[in-house]
Amino acid sequence: MRCFISIDVPENVKKEIQGIQEQLPEFFGKKTEVENLHLTLKFLGEIDGAKLEEIKKGLSEVKFKRFEAEIDSIGIFSEKFIRIIWLHFTNCEKLQKQIDEKLRDLFEPEKRFMSHLTIARVKSIKDRKEFLENLKEIKIPEIKFVVDNFRLKKSILTEKGPIYETIESYDLM
Repeated sequence: MRCFISIDVPENVKKEIQGIQEQLPEFFGKKTEVENLHLTLKFLGEIDGAKLEEIKKGLSEVKFKRFEAEIDSIGIFSEKFIRIIWLHFTNCEKLQKQIDEKLRDLFEPEKRFMSHLTIARVKSIKDRKEFLENLKEIKIPEIKFVVDNFRLKKSILTEKGPIYETIESYDLM
């Protein structure tokens, strides 16, 4: 099964993100479905049953205090090749590093973790310059929430898009 580790966002934050998605400049592509909004801490790829049990054991050893995350900016990875529109989250890096540490015998650590939530996937844009100008005009409201758990999830790919299911949830202290 195809797995990843994530922070799911509360319903009130999803509504705020929807409001941001509605302000996006025109593009050809797809906005992330509200039910699929999450921040990926680590993508694990295809996992078999035996490895899944080792992952669960490693994740159960994560000891981390609850913390407040904030969405502080909107962005893209490359102005030349716009494919992903994301929102940046603050304060998630230390949790991600601890998860990497607990799974170091199973997976390579992330080389460049960037705490982001994908809000849209772009196929093409009519006018790149105008799109970038309009994207910079979007004002991000103050969006904060307490992160009190993270989840091990599986991704089921369908013709209509992915379906995410929680395998296990891990509470923070």
